[in-house]
Parts: sequence; C-alpha cells; structure tokens
Amino acid sequence: MNDDELERERANSAPAASPDGGALHGSMPPPVHPLDSDSDMDLAALGAWLDDELPADARVTVQARLATDEHAAQRVAAWRAQKAALQTLCGAGDEAAAPAYLVLRRRDPWWRRAGLAAAWAVAGAGFAVAAGALMPQWFPNGSWGEGETAGVTSVADLGQAPASLARDAEGFARRADIAYAVYSPEVRHPVEVGAADEAHLVAWLSKRLGKPLAIPPLGEYGYALVGGRLLPGAAGPAAQFMYQNHAGARLTLYVSASGRDRDAVHLLSDGSRRTFYWSTGGMGYALSGPATEARLRTIAYEVCGALGGTPAQW
Repeated sequence: MNDDELERERANSAPAASPDGGALHGSMPPPVHPLDSDSDMDLAALGAWLDDELPADARVTVQARLATDEHAAQRVAAWRAQKAALQTLCGAGDEAAAPAYLVLRRRDPWWRRAGLAAAWAVAGAGFAVAAGALMPQWFPNGSWGEGETAGVTSVADLGQAPASLARDAEGFARRADIAYAVYSPEVRHPVEVGAADEAHLVAWLSKRLGKPLAIPPLGEYGYALVGGRLLPGAAGPAAQFMYQNHAGARLTLYVSASGRDRDAVHLLSDGSRRTFYWSTGGMGYALSGPATEARLRTIAYEVCGALGGTPAQW
C-alpha cells in the first residue's frame, strides 16, 4: 500500500456531501464494521499485513480479524490481486526477468526485404564464380585433403610450395601425434577392433576411408599388431593402427586421405614423441612412437616402402 492508495480508499469511504457542506438527503453514512473503521491506521495495518511487514503478534491479530471481517478480507483480496498483476507485468521478484519495457522495431516492407535477399544472393554467386576462377592459381599443386598431383615433394620443395601446403602437412602430422599421445597409454581400450579380427578391421576402415588399406607387419622389429580404431580427420575419417612390443612400448600408424600422390618423409618432434609422416597414392601416413625408439626412422622407411613408397621419398 502507498499514499495514493490510502487516499483513494479514504475518498471511496467518505460520505457524499451536498453543495452547502451537509450530507446529501437520503444518503446514509457507511456502515461501521466492528473490526474496520477505514481509518488510516486500519488501512496501513492491512497493507503491512499483505506485504508481510508486521511483527508476529500484530500479524496474528490481523489474521484473526480477516477471518471474521468479510469487508476487510475482500479489500485485502483485491489488493493481493492488484499486487500479483503488477508483479506479473513488471517481473518483480524475478532477478532474471527481462526489463519491464518493450523494444519495438520498425518492420521493413516485404519488397525491401526481398530486394536485400536478392542482392545478397547475387553477391554470393559472384563471389563463388570468382573463387572458382582463382582457385587453380591459389593452389597450383593441390593441398593435403584436396586434389591429386604427381611428383615427390622434398624438404626443399616444401619451402617453395604454398604456405598452406606446409601447414596442412604439419597439421596432419600433429593430429597423428595427438592421437598417439591420447591412445597409446590406454590400458583397457587402446583400440576399437582387436588384432584377432584383423580382416574385419581392414575391411571396415577401408570402407570408411574409401580406399583399400593394408596393415604392414612389424614383427621383425619386435612389434605386433594390437588393433585399430576410426578417428576424425581434418576433412573426413582417419584410421589408427596400433603396435606393441614385448616391453609394452607402442607405435601407431595414422592414415587419412591427403590428395597428394607422393610426398617425402618428414619428421615432427614433440617432447618425448616423434612422428614421421609422408603421402603415397593420395593417402597420408604418419608413424608415431616414443623418442626412445632409435629405430623409428628405419621402421618408418620400411612402412613407407610396404605401402607403395619409393626410396626417392626417403
């Protein structure tokens, strides 16, 4: 209850007066309720009770009054309904509620919206045509994951190739290195399909990558196949084959489409891990292992040759 409401309540409760200052003929003074005299004190008490601002003993007294005074109870009910409506309108009591105001935005005519959409469509089509015309100039030799070219890319060639080619090749190697770091320490689930189902593993991953895959044996180096799994690549699926020796050391062979016919073998070192990576026949390969494996480069050359590579890539 505020002062304006109290004034309105007193005005509604006051008897109508005649022009000469007396009471109008035939008007009767409002009945005086035994527990409500419509005084400022009574109205303030009811308002304080509604707003839960009374001490406990006074609240009990007003509660008892409302139980027997229908007029006071109706007044409080009306105030409660008014308060609830105001709270709903203004979001009172809800700290996360939206501000109690509306933002009206002018809606453009339909013909203007249609014109803007058509303009953007034309601009997009023009950009696509221009990009298609310039793409061969941007990537004359293709890149990892796109197109197919012939030839061997050496370390010197990489320095002359587009910067994006070197970045894509290194990104491929880093994905292989991360996959090795994540899954090589795994004890219970290092692979999805074990070596016991090697035929199924090869057929499944070949289908997912869209290329016939092969798992080169590394038994002469003391490593046996553990199994393999499917992984996400930069622009499609990738496969990881895991090997392990009798001491528990592990190597992984990471395979994904590269779009490069033949790239030389390169090395990526990251702390205690090393990754040798190359591409052959449109597929990228990366052999990862611990830096303590002194034969890792030799094993990488062996794997590269087993998968169709030539000594020119070494």
